This record gives sequence, C-alpha cells and structure tokens, in this order.
Amino acid sequence: MFRRIGNVVVRHPVWTIVAWLIAAVAIVATAPSLPSNSDESSFLPKSYESIKAAELQERAFPSAFTPSAIALYQRTDGGRLTAADRKDVARITSELGGKHIDQVQKVVPGQPSKDGKYAMTLVQMDSKNAGQPKQVDAAKELRKDVKDLAKGTHLDVKLGGSAAQALDQEDSSKRGQALIGIGTFVIILVTLLIIFRAPILAVLPLLLIGLVSAIANGLIAYATKLFDLQANSSISSILIVVLFGVGTDYFLFLMFRYRERLRAGDEPKQAMVNAVDRVGEAIASAAGAVIIAFLALVLSTLGFLKQMGPALAIAVGATLIAGLTLIPAVVSLIGPKVFWPSKSWQKEPENARFAALGRGVQRRPALTAVLSGLVLVVLSLGTLGFNATFDLASGSMPKTKESMVVQDEMQQAYSAGAAAPTDVYLSSTDGKPLDKAAFGAYAQKLGAVEGVANARMAQVNKAGTTADFTVTLKYEASTDKAIDAVGQVRDVAHSAAPDGTEALVGGMSSIFKDIDSAVNHDYRTVFPVAALLIMVILGLLLRSVVAPWYLIASVGLGFGATLGATVWIFQEGQGHSGLMFMLPVIMYLFVVAIGTDYNILMIARLREEAREGREPREAAGMALRHAGPTVAAAGFILAATFATMMLAGNALLTEMGFAVSFGIAVAAFVMAMFFTPSLTALIGHAAWWPGHGDQAKPTASGAGTGPSGASGGDGRDSVTHDPAGRRG
Repeated sequence: MFRRIGNVVVRHPVWTIVAWLIAAVAIVATAPSLPSNSDESSFLPKSYESIKAAELQERAFPSAFTPSAIALYQRTDGGRLTAADRKDVARITSELGGKHIDQVQKVVPGQPSKDGKYAMTLVQMDSKNAGQPKQVDAAKELRKDVKDLAKGTHLDVKLGGSAAQALDQEDSSKRGQALIGIGTFVIILVTLLIIFRAPILAVLPLLLIGLVSAIANGLIAYATKLFDLQANSSISSILIVVLFGVGTDYFLFLMFRYRERLRAGDEPKQAMVNAVDRVGEAIASAAGAVIIAFLALVLSTLGFLKQMGPALAIAVGATLIAGLTLIPAVVSLIGPKVFWPSKSWQKEPENARFAALGRGVQRRPALTAVLSGLVLVVLSLGTLGFNATFDLASGSMPKTKESMVVQDEMQQAYSAGAAAPTDVYLSSTDGKPLDKAAFGAYAQKLGAVEGVANARMAQVNKAGTTADFTVTLKYEASTDKAIDAVGQVRDVAHSAAPDGTEALVGGMSSIFKDIDSAVNHDYRTVFPVAALLIMVILGLLLRSVVAPWYLIASVGLGFGATLGATVWIFQEGQGHSGLMFMLPVIMYLFVVAIGTDYNILMIARLREEAREGREPREAAGMALRHAGPTVAAAGFILAATFATMMLAGNALLTEMGFAVSFGIAVAAFVMAMFFTPSLTALIGHAAWWPGHGDQAKPTASGAGTGPSGASGGDGRDSVTHDPAGRRG
C-alpha cells in the first residue's frame, strides 16, 4: 500500500501540492472560530452534584445575583478608605451601571472589607455566555471604563472575576502561543541545520507543517462545533508543539530513509518511492498509536479532555497524511538538491558512538536492562508525593495578571472562602413548601462542620420549595482543605436534610470536588484503554503476543519516572502545592503514545537485523547502531519543542512542557536505546512468538546492502534490496 502511495505522489507531485493548497484555502476560509472557556463547571457532565446544584439554582433563583466581574478598590497609598473614597466608589458603581454595556445585566455595590481598606463593585452578566467572546469583550470594556471613571480620585481599581479571567487568559494565551511558536521554529531550524547542514531541509518542514497546521486547526474548529465540544485556549499552545514536534519527527524518518536510498544508488524519484514504501509502515504505526491514545480521551468525563483528545488526534492524522503525501511530493520535485550545499549525504557515516553503545548492549544486555530499569524505578518513587490542584484559571496565566492579583487580594482582604462561597440548596421532594422552623437547626449543623467559617440561610424561592444556605469555608476554594471540607459539608447536608427534602451542594469547591472524582474515574478508564489499544497496534505491527507486553510495561515505567521527576521538581523543589489536576492524564497519553513511537522504530529495526540471520544480542547491538541516530535526533527535537511550552509563563503549560519533554527524553534516550533492545536481547526468539517475525528470510541473489551496512536512519530499514529497491 505504501509503495502505491509513494508512486502516486512522486509521479504527480504538482497535483498533490495543488490539492493540499486548495484544501488549506477552503478549510481556513470557512472554519468557525474556536472560543476559549476557562469555566471549570463547563467541563463536567450533568450527572455530578455540583452541576445539578447549578441547574437547580437557575430554576429556583433565576434572578439570583452571581457576579461575573468584580471591581476591587483600594487607596493608592494603601490606607483605609475615607468617606470621600466611599462616595467615589458609589459614584463609579452608579455610572458604570448607566453605561449599559453589552452582556451586563446588573451593577451593584459589594461589601467593604473588615479592615476598611477595600471596597467592591459587583457586575452580573448573562450566565449563558460565560467564557464566550461576547463576555470577554464586555470585560475588556468594563476594565477600561472603570479605570477611566476612577481617574482624578485617590482610588486604585482592578477588575477581576470569571469574565476578567477569561480576558486575561486569552491575552496570556496569545503571548504564550507567540513565544512557543518562535521557540519551536528556532529549535527545529537550528537542529535540522546541525543534522543535515542544508538550509533547504531546515526550512522545508517549517513551511510544510505550517500549512498542515492551518488545515488541522480548521478541522478541529469544525469538529468542536459539530460535536459541541468544550474549547480551551491552552489547547492551541499544545497543538503548535504537537504539529511541529511530531511533524518534524515524521519528516526526519522520511528524509533519513530517502538519504539512505540515494546512498544505495537509487535514482532520486525511485529513492523517494522506496523511502515511502520502507518508512510508511513505521510512520503509520507510530501515528496510529498516538491517534488511538488521544482518542481514548473521549472516554474522559471532563469536557476539556474530551475536546483535547479529538483535536490532537486530528492534528496527528493530518500530519500523518502530509508525511506520506505532501512531504514526498515536495522533496521529489527538489531532488537531491534538497541537501545542498552539504555533500555528506553521498557517503555512509560510521555512527561510531552509536556503534560503541550497540556493542555495550550486545555484550551486557542484562546489566544494561537492570541499570536503565533502575533509573526508571527510582524516578518513579516521586509519584508517591503527587498532589493535584484544581484552579484552572490561575494555572492558565501568570500570577501577575490583573484578575489573578484581584483574586489574591480578595483572599487576603476578605475570608479566604468568601470569594467563592459554597451553596447548599434544600428542596422539598413532594412540591410542598419547606418548614421554615427547621432552617435554624439545619444551618447550625452545616456551620458545625470542620473547615466551615459560617453558614446561614440566605434566601427561599417564591414557591417556598427551595432554600439556599450560604456556607463560607475557611479556605480558598481550590485548596485541598476546601475540597475535603466541602466533602464533609455534603455528608452533613444529605444526612441532616429533614424528612421530605433533599440537598444539593454547589459552588466552586463542590465543582473541584467533582473534578477530582472525574479525574480518578479517568485514571481507571482512559489509562488502561489507551494501553490496551496501543498493545493491539504493537501486536499487529510485530506479529507478536509477547513483545507488546514488555514494550508497554517499559513505557509505563517511563510514565512513572516522568511524573515522579515532575513532582520532585515542582512540588518539592519549587514549593508548588500540587500539579495541575489533568497533568497525569495528558502526560500519560503523550509519554505512552510518543514513547511507543521510538520503541516501534527500535524494535522494528531489531527485527530486520534478526531477519538477516543475526542472533538476538547481535541484532540488538546493530539496531542501536543504525536506529540510534534518528531516535536521538527525533527525541531531541520533540523534547526541545515541548520544552518551549515553559516559555508561556503559566503553571499549566510550564508543568506540562517540562513533564512531556522529560518523558520524551526518557522514552528516546533510556527506553528505546537501552531498556527495550536489552530486554529483547535477553528474551531472545521468544519475544516474537507466535509470529516468529525475527526468522531469517531467503534473500535474492546479488542483493544489495543489508541493514548492517546501511545507515538505518529511521530504524525501520531494509532487509536486502535489489537495484530497483524491492524487498529481498
């Protein structure tokens, strides 16, 4: 199949390129916009208690005031507010309401702080458009207007709240994407220049993957709208890295093989056909593993991860198709001039360093397996200290952003839990009015829960069938203590509910509690499903039942080592209270899926060496010698591109950038180079049962150079070839 694809695109390169350009223009011109949403509650399904509580609030208290934006005032000298200052706050609040800004429903004064240094203006917006572009624009206008109205006073005013957080997150995301994009471009450009010493080859993948990126983003926007998925601005930053990192990997696999076929004496166009034929299975298998792992996120209960899975799968799918069609078409048009001005493509490298490493694995596979495995196990011990944090908004932007400053100042000026109180909704189950005489005792029981600052009955709906009890926690909503406390509030709220009533607990801490439960559900479902599907791909590729087990086990160890190192660096080293809650799921999928790519390349090359009649240990040594250079190059580029996410300046992408880049480095330089080949050498022929894929095959007379004499750039090389490039 891959030979047929290669023949078609090499025979019709211009039409292939034109087809891609037409597709790019059509998709980009018609694709819908991809709005961002930082509202954690939108990521949970309706079956969770916090979401049921939110829906009940909308029905029972449709006019309830829930601020989407908060203007926080303090004196410029940091002192207590004077009577004149309080008059200015009242005037600004009144004039702000009189502007009738789109999406703004109410503007009312808030409570002053106990120390008299802070005052607030609370702004309610249409809850149906939370996190959407309309409210982001409204927050931008509000921030400008409130600052203009405060000019000439002694007041310093800042705008916070969910709408302002969405605005700041969007701004932070654009800056982060720019830094990540520039960093990714520079790393790929410089690394490819060092590897190939050819400017055309260094620039070409950036241009081609840029085209693929535009198409992939358009397709993702279509899918998001079609299937009504949640969107988050962090996905755009991740997509940049996935597209350019994985795309460059596939470009490298193809170009190493193309160069090898030219060295073997193939005519340039035939060399590209043979390259697609030989490397196509490796690229397709590697991409298939990544796509399936990402699609496993569809099983997640969190909307953010549900959207991320298909988005990343679409990106990798588009990159795969480009790797088999667009890149071969463009390179076949340019021909060997693509390597200009370097002459190194004409001669075979010795790969002395990798040959030495290969001899080490060949002579001492048991020692290599033990040492490399020990490194992974020791790093994995750090997972025991893992702790999750749930504040997605603050994790998605720097603490210096205005809305984050407001959040921190409010926690200091008011009760830590006052900024996001917990609500307990008590409703009658028979439709009859509630017994108000029981409210006092019920509120008292809620207030007695450990971690609760106070509890009071706030309001009853018009029918008298639902009462809202406001419970203020002693802790900030996203902290572990608040989440534990709200769990106890739920227990008491349910057990102490009078006969004929039921209770639902809502609020941000309740949402975070449910997110915690949802993530734990994902650990039990997404992880094993992704591992099982990747094992199926490995089994089909290698025609083996044995090899997939220890390959996926080695990648699992790589995941443990990655999470452990991330915990040690960010929690122990930098003092973070925890890692972002979805990080282990994302890390697992990236490390397992992409780590499997490098295992596929190495183990497939080892199989080819074994088919030449070599014993398992010798085959492992030769595989490392010939596949090592490309695994090292691809691993370095991909790890470095993911590391650019640390430039974004927010906790989520910094943690994710380090974790995934470290995991890929472990996958390439520990697992694929040492752990996997040494284990395969120790297991021997049994690794290929029942397919016996390592058995030597008869070769055609007068065959060309076999694997031991080839550069083996992509790790999936050849058995022997005849001059036309057919398999021997």
